[in-house]
Formats: sequence, C-alpha cells, structure tokens
Amino acid sequence: MSARSFFDTNVLVYADDKAAPAKQRRAVELVAEHRRAGTGVVSLQVLQEYFVTVTRKLGVDPQVARRKIELLAEFDVAAPGVPDVLAAVDLHRLHGFSFWDALILRTAHQAGCKVLFSEDMQEEREVDGVRVVNPFR
Repeated sequence: MSARSFFDTNVLVYADDKAAPAKQRRAVELVAEHRRAGTGVVSLQVLQEYFVTVTRKLGVDPQVARRKIELLAEFDVAAPGVPDVLAAVDLHRLHGFSFWDALILRTAHQAGCKVLFSEDMQEEREVDGVRVVNPFR
C-alpha cells in the first residue's frame, strides 16, 4: 500500500510534458497509483502553480488545464492557514529552503504525509517526518 504522499508541482507538470517522455510516464503512473489508493495530497498552492506552469511553459489550453485541476482535486487538497505560513517562514530561516518549498513541506506535514514527491528539493532529506523523494531517479 502507498504511503500518504504529497505531490509537488513539478511532478504534476511532468505528467503533461511530452518533451520528457520517461518522466511523463513515471509521473502519470505515480498519480494513477495514488489516485487508486486514495493516498495523494496536493495543496491549493500546487494547483495554482500547476495551472500557471502548464499554460505558460507547455502551452496547455487553459480549459484543458482547468479540467486537469478538477481531476487533481480528487486528491486530498490542503489549504494552509496563517500558522502554516509562519511555520514556513521559520523553515526558510532555519533550513534555507525557499519560502515556497518550505510552505509545501509544512503543508505536507500538516496533511499527515510521510512522503513529498519533488524533483526540486534535496532528495532523501527528512523534515518534520516528511521525506523528500525524487520519483525520477
């Protein structure tokens, strides 16, 4: 069984990236696996970043991107509050993460995730019980 896992934006974007077929295949498999198991988690931040990235960088039609967000919203969707923003500031200050990565880490922790799938963060680093895993290695 899959562990409750948080998806960073970059993993979801690869699911639409035809220029990187191996990563696209892996991202699609991972999303499908966690969708079936009911263990996938995203945040409002990730959904917003996904829309902006796929429409600007990959040229995905906004209507198609909107529909994909509806599908991704079948995962648990975490909505960080002010305490999470403050905790992200502390993670940024103490550990040197970008603020946005720190907010994703904090949100994953608050959502009860043990794994954070991301290509952009330090692989295998564990913060507050959340282990960063690069699914493309």
